[in-house]
Amino acid sequence: MKPVLLVDDSPTMLASISGVLKKAGIGTATAGSAEAALDMIDRGLTPCLVITDYHMPGMHGVDLIGKLRRVATTRLAPMLVLTTDGEQDKRRSAKAAGATGWLVKPVDPSSLVQIVKQLVPGL
Repeated sequence: MKPVLLVDDSPTMLASISGVLKKAGIGTATAGSAEAALDMIDRGLTPCLVITDYHMPGMHGVDLIGKLRRVATTRLAPMLVLTTDGEQDKRRSAKAAGATGWLVKPVDPSSLVQIVKQLVPGL
């Protein structure tokens, strides 16, 4: 099964979200930056879903989504933005870039697992 790609500059957040998904039997791959995520995709990673932080040093999550929508192997994958920010302008920019949805931190673990399973049936 293809993994869920988690992208966040916070090692604590990566470990937390990855732990929640792994406990539910969902495989993950993690990247500490948008640039690292793109490198992983370039090296052949094909995730079933991407969950990215909005605010990161360098390229932010919405730019990452825009770039992944132009890559054949990730173009159709669901992509979620996970952030502390709830501003409508930022939500609109994420949607315009191709985001499937928006989750506000902290996200309830059971809700996260439910959303992931809805977006990727069969996980």
